[in-house]
Amino acid sequence: MDVHFTGEIFSWRGPSPFHFVAVPEDESTDLQATSTSVSYGWGMIPVTARIGATEWTTSLYPKDGKYLLPLKDAIRKAESLEEGQTITAHLHIAL
Repeated sequence: MDVHFTGEIFSWRGPSPFHFVAVPEDESTDLQATSTSVSYGWGMIPVTARIGATEWTTSLYPKDGKYLLPLKDAIRKAESLEEGQTITAHLHIAL
């Protein structure tokens, strides 16, 4: 399954600060339908993500009926991404 979406980078300033992009509601609904067959627990969905020329493996976090794509510092640096910037992400979920 492939998902493409556009979203704004935001930071979560909890005990472990991190940056995320929220997957829009429609795409999150599609992802949730596959979660029972691909999730490894807690609703996390393993994906191969790509922004620009940078591709990496990660897991989507379920949050408030949507999913969040985490952006490690290495990914943000490789693509010169900053909080508040709108990006297009491509996700591949192996079913």
